[in-house]
Amino acid sequence: MPDTAPDQMPSDLLDLARAAKGFMPGDEGDLLFRIALERLPHGPGLEIGTYCGKSGIYLGAAAQRVSRATGATAVVFTVDHHRGSEENQAGWEHHDASVVDPEFGLMDTLGQFRKNIARAGLEDHVIAVVGQSRTVAAHWRTPLSLLFIDGGHGEQPARDDFAGWAHWVDTGGYLAVHDVFPDPADGGRPPYELIYLPALASGAFSEVAVQGSLRVLQRTQGSAGDPL
Repeated sequence: MPDTAPDQMPSDLLDLARAAKGFMPGDEGDLLFRIALERLPHGPGLEIGTYCGKSGIYLGAAAQRVSRATGATAVVFTVDHHRGSEENQAGWEHHDASVVDPEFGLMDTLGQFRKNIARAGLEDHVIAVVGQSRTVAAHWRTPLSLLFIDGGHGEQPARDDFAGWAHWVDTGGYLAVHDVFPDPADGGRPPYELIYLPALASGAFSEVAVQGSLRVLQRTQGSAGDPL
């Protein structure tokens, strides 16, 4: 079926994205798709925090379209240990017992992620990196055209994600941060205080788009690998 507009996802992929387990509202997912369409022709994207692949479908759909338009395979790497963030654990608001491995008593979202990406036909475009964000970041050396941070929302994970990954965004590239709540009454503080504000304070990024709790910043100073 032909796409309804150049900046809209195919309806079948959109249905799969919205049906997948996860915490990305539809309007924020639409913005994620659009910024990925814009940036993936210039280099790879990377997502911190995969869960079951909901946002991965939005990103992968953009990578697929870019690939068809350019003839070169566009990719998005997605980094997660798949054991769940703090807020996903038993006793917390966003815990889902259906993704707990009964053998180990631990969350394991990798299987659902793989199924969702396979159902969407995006396995050539969404590349899973299974491990702790901080550990993977310590070995990462590839400039990024798009970085989407939606990992652990505790203070230390947020600090680690900013310190480990933001400097790999190349000139003109985008840093997208999820669950940014300037008003404490709306949600947790770490993504706002420890990722979004430090990125702006670095002088290397300026805000270019907002949708709900999703903030998109563009790197305007420095290049990938330069300290912030």
